[in-house]
Amino acid sequence: MAHERKSEGQSLAALLAPDILELLETMPSAVATETEELHPADLADVAEALPREALPAFLAALPHDRAADVLEYLDEEIRAPLLEAMSTEQAAPLVAQMDPDERADVLEEVDEETADDILEAIPEATRLETERLLEYEADTAGGLMTTEVVSVLDSDTVETALGQVRAIARGGRREAMNTVYAVNARGELSGVLSLRELLAAAEGARIHEVAWTDVRRVVANADREEVARMTTEYDLVAVPVVDERGRLLGAVTVDDVIDAIQEEQTEDVQKLGGMEALDDPYMQTGFVALLKKRAGWLSVLFIGAMLTESAMSYFDGELRRAAVLMLFVPLIIGSGGNSGSQATSLIIRSLALGEAKLADWWRIAIRELSSGLALGSILGVLGAIRVLVWQSMAGRGVHIGPLEIGNDYGDHYGLVALTVGLTLVGVVTFGTLTGSMLPFLLRRLGFDPASASAPFVATLVDVTGLVIYFTVALIVLRGTLL
Repeated sequence: MAHERKSEGQSLAALLAPDILELLETMPSAVATETEELHPADLADVAEALPREALPAFLAALPHDRAADVLEYLDEEIRAPLLEAMSTEQAAPLVAQMDPDERADVLEEVDEETADDILEAIPEATRLETERLLEYEADTAGGLMTTEVVSVLDSDTVETALGQVRAIARGGRREAMNTVYAVNARGELSGVLSLRELLAAAEGARIHEVAWTDVRRVVANADREEVARMTTEYDLVAVPVVDERGRLLGAVTVDDVIDAIQEEQTEDVQKLGGMEALDDPYMQTGFVALLKKRAGWLSVLFIGAMLTESAMSYFDGELRRAAVLMLFVPLIIGSGGNSGSQATSLIIRSLALGEAKLADWWRIAIRELSSGLALGSILGVLGAIRVLVWQSMAGRGVHIGPLEIGNDYGDHYGLVALTVGLTLVGVVTFGTLTGSMLPFLLRRLGFDPASASAPFVATLVDVTGLVIYFTVALIVLRGTLL
């Protein structure tokens, strides 16, 4: 649905762009009137459909607050070059009108010189507020929050608080206007209530008597994953952000949480694919930067593949005496890698959603050990049946293509089937246990569990799988084929 709405907006923009361009050339003052019914997001689509050189004139034709709204919705691939191309006198009033969190984001997108010039040109209070927000890392609660929140003293009466809320509403927009936070005289967050609850409160009541005192909150340096988890778990439209002393700093609104979830999921998917997460959207990432993000992990995986080759070389003598074992190598290492990748994906997602904690590692180890044994037994039976069926077909003279293997192991095909079956039990169990424990190990070491990518786990299990396979073969087939 979101994709359909975006497509509809772009179609509308394509229709309106020629008319807007004509107005800019003939009557710029009419642009604001002609577009006043459009949502800022749709107007941003129109702006993106215009020639890049027309964008400064288009924004100049709009009121500052309206142009600031459009800037917030513009694609950053367009927005950053646009602000860098504009004069400080043109850019500063627009940036000053943006929501505090969006203002901080856009100043991080542009080059340092442009950001410094804009900061110097905006009002002092706005500049100080923005500089405080820029101190926080972009992926923390402080980096996501807006300071445009409504707060009242918990000792005030409902009437006094309502008067303050009305004055705030008349004085300008507040991004988190529907939620009212109660603070004590030291500025510490003590309660929360909705605007509706404030309006419905009994006359003469004190705020601390009607506000909810069990307030879910996050500290400013909390990771965005924690903010997203709290928003989802408690169905919040805004999460208050406090400092180490519990003083209210701002709030992360649900629209920013959705953006953070999307960015976090994008990073996790990229890491699970066996590469470093991109710092920018794919189309905005330079060729050299893209190579750097991908080459490192590919090199690690390549070295892992070399270890697989070394393992096979170590058992070269056994392979020469029982070449039939080579036929089942893809089946063995593929099953181990797949089981490890499954377990890794499950545990990484559980950790991300808060379903599993670091202290749960032993419970998950027991659970995955049991799962690995069960899954390995299932695949072991299937693998053994496969060997027996092939031998049966070959014994009857049925042509089975390149797998004419009957003569390779003669009367010992039952032992080969047992070797394959037992190996699959061991390899799948090891792969499942390794894949489930690796994210916990990375979390304990302070790394992102998503770094335990499926290709990495698969490569790790490939090497150990070969060792398990040939060790089992040596034990089962000793004195027969080996």
